[in-house]
Amino acid sequence: MSFYFIFYASRFRDRLPGYLVPEFYNITLWPRLKPNPNSNLYIFTGWSAVQFECLEATDLILIHSNKLNYTEMKDEHFVKGVSVPNIKSTWLQLQTQYLVIQLMGKLTPGQKYQLHAQFTGELADDLAGFYRSEYKEDGVTKIVATSQMHPTNARKTFPCFDEPAIKAVFHLTLIHPTGTIALSNGMEMETATITVDGETLLQTTFEATEKMSTYLLAIIVSDYAHLSTTQGNIQIRIWARKKAIKEGQGNYALNVTGPILDFFQAYYNISYPLRKSDQIALPDFYFGAMENWGLVTYRETNLLYDPETSSNSNKETTVTIIAHELAHMWFGNLVTLRWWNEVWLNEGFASYVSYLGADYAEPDWNVKDLIVLDDVQKVFAVDALVSSHPLTSKEDSINLPGQIMEQFDTISYSKGAAVLRMLSDFLSESVFKQGLSSYLRHFSYGNTIGSDLWKHLQTAVQDNNVSLPRQVDAIMNRWVRQMGFPVVTIDTSTGIVSQNHFLLVPESNVTVESFGFFRYEWMIPVRWMKDGATKDIWWLLEKKGLNVDMRTGPSWVLANINVTGYYRVNYDLGNWERLFSQFNTDHQVIPLINRAQLVDDAFNLASANYKYLLCLQIHIREQVLVHFTFIIHPNLRSAVYCSAVAAGGEAEWNFTWSQLQDATVASEANKLMLALACSNNTQLLERYLEFTLDPAKIRKQDATAVITAVANNRAGQNLTWQFVTKNWEHMFTEYGVGSFSFASLISGVTARFSTPQELQQLLDFEEEHKDAGFGSAALAVDQALERTQANIKWVQRNKQDVLQWFQDNRK
Repeated sequence: MSFYFIFYASRFRDRLPGYLVPEFYNITLWPRLKPNPNSNLYIFTGWSAVQFECLEATDLILIHSNKLNYTEMKDEHFVKGVSVPNIKSTWLQLQTQYLVIQLMGKLTPGQKYQLHAQFTGELADDLAGFYRSEYKEDGVTKIVATSQMHPTNARKTFPCFDEPAIKAVFHLTLIHPTGTIALSNGMEMETATITVDGETLLQTTFEATEKMSTYLLAIIVSDYAHLSTTQGNIQIRIWARKKAIKEGQGNYALNVTGPILDFFQAYYNISYPLRKSDQIALPDFYFGAMENWGLVTYRETNLLYDPETSSNSNKETTVTIIAHELAHMWFGNLVTLRWWNEVWLNEGFASYVSYLGADYAEPDWNVKDLIVLDDVQKVFAVDALVSSHPLTSKEDSINLPGQIMEQFDTISYSKGAAVLRMLSDFLSESVFKQGLSSYLRHFSYGNTIGSDLWKHLQTAVQDNNVSLPRQVDAIMNRWVRQMGFPVVTIDTSTGIVSQNHFLLVPESNVTVESFGFFRYEWMIPVRWMKDGATKDIWWLLEKKGLNVDMRTGPSWVLANINVTGYYRVNYDLGNWERLFSQFNTDHQVIPLINRAQLVDDAFNLASANYKYLLCLQIHIREQVLVHFTFIIHPNLRSAVYCSAVAAGGEAEWNFTWSQLQDATVASEANKLMLALACSNNTQLLERYLEFTLDPAKIRKQDATAVITAVANNRAGQNLTWQFVTKNWEHMFTEYGVGSFSFASLISGVTARFSTPQELQQLLDFEEEHKDAGFGSAALAVDQALERTQANIKWVQRNKQDVLQWFQDNRK
């Protein structure tokens, strides 16, 4: 490296300096849906111009770029006839993914300039940026050119200021083969026939987008078909493979999208900001879905629903994910968090209100309660580890793409949803919505930080004379800026209520401190009831408090009604026994979701006497076994497939594999794919694991799910660990830095680890690869080590009691 490069590199930061502010981009892209005959690569070519204003004199233009080859670049002044510094040199800085353009002179503050570029990129199958997806229809391989810009891959498609706070307007043109359609965020304005080098092509121009972040841009070329309807003045379209549309697999999504949009327009008290709402099902897609503004992309399993083969669970997944993505059209897209350290607020909010939107679309399903099972109880398992992390981080601690990807985990999504649900509950939904609407209106088409929301909610609190023990920000900072959650212990003999940081291993040494210095104490809203009568919220503000009304005598107390609070609850022995007695006499008095809470808390409370769990087991058996006499419901198809493969041999496995190849319904394919991992034949499981290395057999988006499914099979656990360690370098290269699912690979493969030998294997693995690092799975490795240690201690502490209980309760 030359001294010249070192000198300039020292001037760069991991974030753009902010002295160049883009106004709009003009972008033309031409994806080739056939491989280049010389290189055998699929490519795209592009032309872009970005107009920006200079705020501070500089002789450097820093703009993001990754894996693009430039054939031309020039800088122009917006005002004709005014001189502009020529480009002296350009280079790429790999760590920050900057294209650095050094000029012969300085740009002038207050002036506007345009940077023009011509470039070529690979239309790879890596599921990032502008990429290639493939599928077969009637025996013919079809290519889809599609995109995933979030979070830092717009720079892989065109040179851009690729940070969420740097918003601009986008003017898009796509060149594409005849017989295909082109889609983007804006509505198509014109499609013209053009000729390039003797080839007849189509050129589609789109309406300009609203002012938005680069990560929300979407670009798709395919030969898909669609369904359409209107809701008010909004055009709604569902796009998918022609056969899927013909079979009606998009009908359900089309039918629920309008009601969900209506719900959010009323919830936010703001009209939908766009003319159209396109949603498209893709064969290859890493995320479950992506909220591109006006063109939402989905995995096929999450958008398409076939009433003949899909289960009720598939239907619930579809409506909830649609609601999640449409919630972002306002919260996330219209108003965007300034930086990725507050991903939790964007994703946690959408996760929370997705249940509300789905509940509005399907009012008979009681969808709102599912957040407790699908999010709260799930995230408790992670947030009870010492290796957990706070919802928010200091802004300057999250900079590089790998660090950004680490933020998209169950803490951000599920804990974020849980604490926002708790906030809405203790404020009341009407006050929460009022503050939220004020926040969205004030910051429309702009950017915010999390504390901006607290300020608008506090104003709504004051306007409605809501009584809170502290300001909204003081309460919420304790939940957002420190990891973990409390267990609230109620002693009904004294009325003393206390809180402690709940840890899976209570004796763990907590070394990670919050950046608020809250000493792992929370301000806790306690909703509770006494002998079935609901009481007012009571706040636990310190380590210990006294509530004389919780002195019960012969009565029972139940806290955290409907599990609106993000905490576990423990009681004195007498209250536990009175609750169990109520279970056995009339369990209907206890709210349905609290019955699940009692089971979950009893299983997990380290401080509770173990026999609480065993008492509940008897009740669970009485409630569940009665249903086992019914005939098999179609919703149990996954279990039936798995059982058939597990009981069968190679013939049954091969048949299931052939059915997977022929499946045209994504949800049915997913059931078959997971069932193949149920085999007890280790040779078949080894074969299946090897298939994950070949995208022609197992799509890249599904590789993690298959590997994890085999690991969850007792016969495949050791095989999977050996497979992962043997092929680690390949997996790390393919998925390590930018994959949302890479962390779940480590978590899934090690979930059953519970012996000292497995702990040692994990320690050896960490030591072997520590120099290269673990990319977006770094935190998952720490959590796997801690979880394995906790599992070992749990087995040592409880194995004999569990075995004895089974001996005593055999029938």
